[in-house]
Amino acid sequence: MQQIIYFFIKNKNFLLFAFLFLIALILTIQSHSYHNSKVISSTNFFSGGIYSARSNVTSYFDLRKENNLLIEENTRLREQLATLKSNIPNPKFEGDILPVFNFTGARVINNNYSKIKNQLTLDKGLKDSLEVDMGVITSKGLVGIINKVSDNYARVQSILNTTSQINAKLKKSNHIGFLTWNTKDPNIVQLIEIPKLAPIAVGDTIVTSGNSSIFPKGILIGTVKDFTVGATDSFTVDVQLFNDMTSLNHVYVIKNLNLLEIENLEKTDDAE
Repeated sequence: MQQIIYFFIKNKNFLLFAFLFLIALILTIQSHSYHNSKVISSTNFFSGGIYSARSNVTSYFDLRKENNLLIEENTRLREQLATLKSNIPNPKFEGDILPVFNFTGARVINNNYSKIKNQLTLDKGLKDSLEVDMGVITSKGLVGIINKVSDNYARVQSILNTTSQINAKLKKSNHIGFLTWNTKDPNIVQLIEIPKLAPIAVGDTIVTSGNSSIFPKGILIGTVKDFTVGATDSFTVDVQLFNDMTSLNHVYVIKNLNLLEIENLEKTDDAE
């Protein structure tokens, strides 16, 4: 305590000068707008630098998250591409048509999932070469089929729609049925008319069958949650969707580049 008192006594002149200088500086800043603005500007500069640094750090971690999502999505797409390549059948005769699919990215700007006939709206349309009857998927699985298009937008009939029927199959056994929805749960759809002789177990993967020109073979849909024997002596399968249909953002629209040629060929076969 004595040392502290001695310090103040010894340096009283300097401390008095510093105190008076500080008071003078404060009065000068308060009475002159120029000096005041400079001090505020300097303060803002440093605080802005701190906020900017914090923002950059936040952006960095957000970027890492986005990159991880993109890596995950690209991995799924590569797996789907590999599935498509491995499932292309050998031509039965010269002139067989192997479907070629093109993918266009789009964003969901409206999504219904609580009605019985749910629709989605995409932010792309005719100007982006979108057409009716094109399939829509995400990196995780099936979404629906385009049923109406304007210049800049497209409407999609969701798989959560009582009028939707899409060919799907058990991946491990290739038994084919129709994908429908009973309106009870937006996370679960039904695969009907699976033959009773088909080997099936909870957890089995359901994919598109490829028996149409809309979806390639092997697009992911979901897994078997439960199954029962229906009125037609076939299995009705509850399918837990891979997609969260209540939270859709980025999607891919599938265009079959050989669609017209395939349709013309099939018309020729029907006429014979």
